[in-house]
Amino acid sequence: MRRVLISSCLVGRRVRYDGGAKTVVDDVLERWRAEGRLVPYCPEVAGGLPVPRPPAEIEPGATAADVLEGRARILTPDGRDVTEDFVAGARSTLATARARGVAVAVLKEGSPSCGGNVVYDGTFGGHRVPGEGVTTRLLRDHGIEVFSEDELARARERLDEFDRA
Repeated sequence: MRRVLISSCLVGRRVRYDGGAKTVVDDVLERWRAEGRLVPYCPEVAGGLPVPRPPAEIEPGATAADVLEGRARILTPDGRDVTEDFVAGARSTLATARARGVAVAVLKEGSPSCGGNVVYDGTFGGHRVPGEGVTTRLLRDHGIEVFSEDELARARERLDEFDRA
């Protein structure tokens, strides 16, 4: 059975930087939970970051690919470099996804780890820009399709295609 990697915060685990969760209640998730498909995971915690922790953003003008290739950093508002933690978390997430038979991932939009379509712009001003987080980029680079919590219908369709294949 193909599984679904999901950001832990989306299933109610209090692992976000502020110590909170962003629980999503949806029939698709309930079906996957009942089928035993969900693999909750938090890349940032897996990378060694505490809960709570300072917010972090990819440097202005840089991409997740730049971070993964060592050309850019992920910083906290006081300038602390947490790039190694984020990259370690991304690698741990990929290893878990491979080991657990993950076909698709549903990750928290906006995060410097998990964002799939938008991330914060690196100024800590609350501005979002098109882009993706480092975990999302690494998963996509290795053939795992990533969807946001707002794309559950698309994720379900894709998982159903895998099941039929």
